[in-house]
Amino acid sequence: MKNLRFCTAKAVFVSIFLFGLSLVSFGQNDSTSAVHFGFIYPLSTNGKQAASYTNRFSLHAIAGLSKSETGVAIAGAANMIKQDASGLQMAGAVNLISHDAKGIQLAGAANIIGNNANGIQMAGFSNIIKNEAKGGQIAGFMNLAGSSQSVQMAGFANITRNDAKGLQLSGFLNKGKNVNAQVAGFANIAGNVKGIQLAGLINIADTSDYPIAIFNFIKSGEKSIAITLDETMTTIASFRSGGRVLYGIAGIGYNFKGDKRDLYAMEGGLGAHIKLANDFRLNLEAVSQTLSNFKKGNYSKSSLRIIPAYKIGNKLEIFAGPTVNYVSYDRDKDYDFVKKFIWKNNSSENFQGVHFGFNTGIQLIL
Repeated sequence: MKNLRFCTAKAVFVSIFLFGLSLVSFGQNDSTSAVHFGFIYPLSTNGKQAASYTNRFSLHAIAGLSKSETGVAIAGAANMIKQDASGLQMAGAVNLISHDAKGIQLAGAANIIGNNANGIQMAGFSNIIKNEAKGGQIAGFMNLAGSSQSVQMAGFANITRNDAKGLQLSGFLNKGKNVNAQVAGFANIAGNVKGIQLAGLINIADTSDYPIAIFNFIKSGEKSIAITLDETMTTIASFRSGGRVLYGIAGIGYNFKGDKRDLYAMEGGLGAHIKLANDFRLNLEAVSQTLSNFKKGNYSKSSLRIIPAYKIGNKLEIFAGPTVNYVSYDRDKDYDFVKKFIWKNNSSENFQGVHFGFNTGIQLIL
């Protein structure tokens, strides 16, 4: 029975092999082949002339070599295509296409395209496109392209030498010249940004009206250093940075009302400018603040601020406005910064409450 199965399998393989040879022989005049089977160059139905053939279907156990592919190319390790490829290319490790690629390229490690790509490239590690990428790129680590017209998604970084007109989404870094939108876990770098820049820490751009990060270094935007005071007698020295509309806030300070202990302050948040007149604007801010003596227990406060601001000259701005605050702390700490609350949770393990407050200060525009 086993011998019968072996003989049957052998016969099927020989038939397929001979069928491939016949198709190759039929197509040698115009260097095209309907099918191309093999193990690794030159052990294939196209033999040593494989690099001169355009194939409609290719299947290789290890690696395949061809001039072009117009249909489906599958290889256990690598597809190596000297000119163009269209359709579907799948490889366990690498798809290497010297010129243009149209369609879908799937690789366990990398898709490397020597000119333009129009379609979808998905790789476990990296997609590298020398010039323009018109479709989407998804990579476990990095997408690298001359320019991008659609979506780039990577676990670590998306980098385009020129424009990125779609969305760049990465776990760590996005970089491009003129971009539409960037979302990164750590930093975004761009020339001109049409949409939003959202980063875990830093945005850098020539122009960006809607950067969302703690630190935003925008050439056409605004940076300032502020000194603020709130209803708990906490004084903060903060750095505000952003674009024409959105900005980030990062600050440190000290609480002067803590009679029994030294309490140091840290705050971070986001804000938005609403221009009302030449020297008058409204700043809307959402800020999280923590007071701590770095031993045990913290006083946590989340605030929404509505702050009118008036500009004095070109460099100074004074501001003051109401705030709505949510506070939380250990009940045994007995912080008495605020006496009146509009809401309190008396049943929770930690004290929780909501109260009104204020925020006022002055800032130097850099």
